[in-house]
Amino acid sequence: MRNVQFLTGFALLILASSLASAFDPSPLQDICVAIDEPKNAVFVNGKFCKDPKLARPGDFFLSGLDKPGNTANRLGFSVKNANVEQIPGLNTLGISAVRIDYAPYGQNPPHTHPRATEILTVLEGTLYVGFVTSNQLNNTLVAKVLKKGDVFVFPIGLIHFQFNIGKKNAVAIAALSSQNPGVITIANSVFGANPPINPDFLAKAFQLDVDVVKDLEAKF
Repeated sequence: MRNVQFLTGFALLILASSLASAFDPSPLQDICVAIDEPKNAVFVNGKFCKDPKLARPGDFFLSGLDKPGNTANRLGFSVKNANVEQIPGLNTLGISAVRIDYAPYGQNPPHTHPRATEILTVLEGTLYVGFVTSNQLNNTLVAKVLKKGDVFVFPIGLIHFQFNIGKKNAVAIAALSSQNPGVITIANSVFGANPPINPDFLAKAFQLDVDVVKDLEAKF
């Protein structure tokens, strides 16, 4: 009986450990400011850490998220990041943020963050947002129209989007549960892969004419 309990407990411990390792690790020290120079530094979670005694306020600071981004592009949106690349002090802390600006009818196209859940707050404007569940849940669309002050969550790894349905500019701030959440824009990844994915394969996968696929690949 004790052996069964031990094996069950051990199995649960292994499962918990594997789940924990799927996200940014919990820090075992107060701070671990990222630094490019590896001399006399320790490599932790993708970055070298400076001596914590040498940390300065600027390591934990970023300005400029109050300023609008440039939305003069084909999609009419702009993202300003506040992750470990901009704020070295975020290293090992498992969190980051972005500011997203949308021109009228601009969109943040379908994409996914492979390492983070996202929680988005609308500061100005009206957005139509949503995510799509996995095959396991029949690719169900979960979507809602958001107005100023509304909050919406996009679960980790799921394809999601935002679309400004208003005639005025819109602004949102989002927090993500990783110091470096990553982003995979679906259309760019599929039709803009380098080298290109075989168009015959994509034509069958998306049930499109091969010439349509070639045209899409030329655009990305």
